[in-house]
Order: sequence, then C-alpha cells, then structure tokens
Amino acid sequence: MIYNLAKITDVATIVSGSTPIGIDDLYEDNGDIPFFRVSDMNSFGNEIWMTSSINNLSLENARKLKLKICDAGTIIFPKRGGAIFTNKKRILSKPSTYDLNTMGLIPNEKVQKKYFFYWFNSLDLSSLADGSSVPQLNNKQISPLQIPLPPLPVQQKIAAILDAADELRQKDKALLAKYEELTQALFLDMFGDPVSNPKGWEIKTIEEITTSGKSSIKRGPFGGALKKEIFVEDGYLVYEQFHALNNDFTMARYFIDENKFNELKGFEVRPRDIIISCSGVYLGKLAIIPEGAKKGIINQALLKITLDEQKMRNDFFVFHFTHKNFKEKHFDANRGAGIPNFPPMPTFKKFPFIAPPINLQNQFAERVKAIEDQKAIVQASAVKSEELFNSLLQKAFNGELVN
Repeated sequence: MIYNLAKITDVATIVSGSTPIGIDDLYEDNGDIPFFRVSDMNSFGNEIWMTSSINNLSLENARKLKLKICDAGTIIFPKRGGAIFTNKKRILSKPSTYDLNTMGLIPNEKVQKKYFFYWFNSLDLSSLADGSSVPQLNNKQISPLQIPLPPLPVQQKIAAILDAADELRQKDKALLAKYEELTQALFLDMFGDPVSNPKGWEIKTIEEITTSGKSSIKRGPFGGALKKEIFVEDGYLVYEQFHALNNDFTMARYFIDENKFNELKGFEVRPRDIIISCSGVYLGKLAIIPEGAKKGIINQALLKITLDEQKMRNDFFVFHFTHKNFKEKHFDANRGAGIPNFPPMPTFKKFPFIAPPINLQNQFAERVKAIEDQKAIVQASAVKSEELFNSLLQKAFNGELVN
C-alpha cells in the first residue's frame, strides 16, 4: 500500500527551546514543570519517555521566564553541537520545557503520536545538520521533511505492532545495562572511588601514563585547518565526535588527501588510541580506536590520547575516566547553558588518576572479560531484536506492515 505524504509542518508544530538568564535561581525541588537539557536524555526516563528532571520550575516561574510549556507527547531532540550525532529523540511524559540546545515537535490531531514518534525516530538527524564546526539543526532542515500518512486507524495498528517489537528490544537493553552496572561495581570493589581514593593508590597525571611521543596527548586542529572545500571522496578519514559518542567506527563522512594528511600528521590516530569528545553536552565521552580502523586524523572537536599500557591499561582508563564521581568533579563546571568545552590542556594535564599496580589492572581486565563473555550472549539477542524492530520500522513506513 502506498501512503500519501504530508509535510511535517502539516502534522506537527516545531518549537525551539530557550535558556533564559536567571533560570538557575528559580529551580524548585517540587516544581510542576520539568526543565530538560539535552544531557537529560541519557539520565532520565528510558529510550522513549522523558519522565523527570533534576531541574524543575513552578508554573508561575516558567511563565515569568516566558518559557514555552509543551504538552505531554511532544518529541524533543538535540539541535546543536555533537549531541546531534547521538540521534536521540524522546517524548515528554508531562507538560515540560527545555533548553536552547533542544528542539521539539508537537504532533496535532492529524497524526497518532506514537506513530509520529516511530517515524521521526527512524530518521538520521545527523545527516540533516549543517556542516559547520558546531553542527546545527533548525526549521530550515526540519520543515521540508515528509511523513507517510495512512488513515488514523492504520497509524494506530502500526504503532501497536512497533510497541510490541520495541518492548522486546528494551528488555535486552535493560539486561545489558545490568551487566554495565556489574562491571562498574567490580571496578568500585577492586579500586574504590577514583576521586576520594580510599585505598590510597599512587596518583599520576595524564602525562605520566601516556607514551613519550609529543603527539601522545593531542587536541584536534583548529577548525580552519579542515574547511569543507579540502575534503575528498576517499582517502584518509577525519574522525569526528560521532565516533567517540557512539563507539561506532563504521561511519565515514569526511576524507582528506595524502598531502593534507602529511600536513596534519601530528593529529593522526592509530589503533588503541583513545579519542575523547571535547565539546557539547556529551563532553568527555570516549572510545578506543579498534584494530583495523581506517588511517586518519582527529577533527577539532576531539582529543587523542596514547597510553603507555605498561602503566595504565586502556580498559582501566575508560572505567576511571567515565566514573560518575570523576566526571562530576572534573567536567560539571564546564557544562553551562552554552556549548560546554573541554578544560584547558594545562588543567587537564593536572587531573589526578589513581594508578594501581598493572597486575591488579590485568586481574580487573580478566574479570571484566568473564562478564563480557556472558554479556555477549545477551548482546546477540539484542542485535536480533534490534534487527526485527528496524525491519518492521522500514516496512511500516513503506506501506508493507498493515494492509
């Protein structure tokens, strides 16, 4: 069945968020109106619903700040910075408002809300963002989108089928999250809090645990070094925030030729290097370059680190660096209403890292591997449930799911 297409603006209203001056002074623990930031999409609710926020406002103060209060059912998503590459979309579960890095879509009576969400969730928003050094989405990119629009009863049937398929994959994801919690608990049991260091481990700075090469700690080149006009169809890959945020190295968008690569060779990344996101609400997200990864360089939004793994293992560093208390201590002050940025390099080079003996780090890695072996079984199931969901998603909007 071929469905008619409708412009997204015919079935939904686009509403951008805002962050008024003085809002931080008006938050209330018992406020009725949640104020969401992009980072809350990872912290509150689940894969679909935004259920609560750490920041809340009274209705009176929300109106005083002239904030747009959006009804339950509004879909929100990142519109600015590296968070766009996470491709996250969430549904508000109650009337809420949100910050200037966020955009919302309010479906109207012409479309079933969950049907609209599943369709919108199937889109890759990062492919729509402009190519500036700080990627952005706005009405210009969103307004022309077209949605397949069958009759409402058909939309309801499609949404019900996708709900059932989504329930399966959410169960797998919940179990995978339990394994993540288990490895975090193992780290805490063996090494303690990396900030308070109750076990009294030796402390080292990043310069003491990296290799001796001058490029072992390297911020990406200035944005002007990687202008769009220099990119070629194939060649040396330019690694982006997407790779660090998603730990996914299958995506390849931008390439440079050999001459440009040689000019920027100091920014080269190799297998086992660690890349870290240096701006945006997902500041500090990191990934390890895998074996066999394409030869290339980092862009301006990344930091590259090459550890001396006789002093600190990559996997230990990842658990240390991403520990909740470590992130709160060293990165929360750099998350503001604008675009958060990585601390200056002189500050970063003073960050204290606990450095347990390498034999204990090896023991930790062995125990993590045992957990990962069990986790792999669930991961295989998660892959199948994800494939099933995506297959149904594709059929749903091609008119092949419901007659």
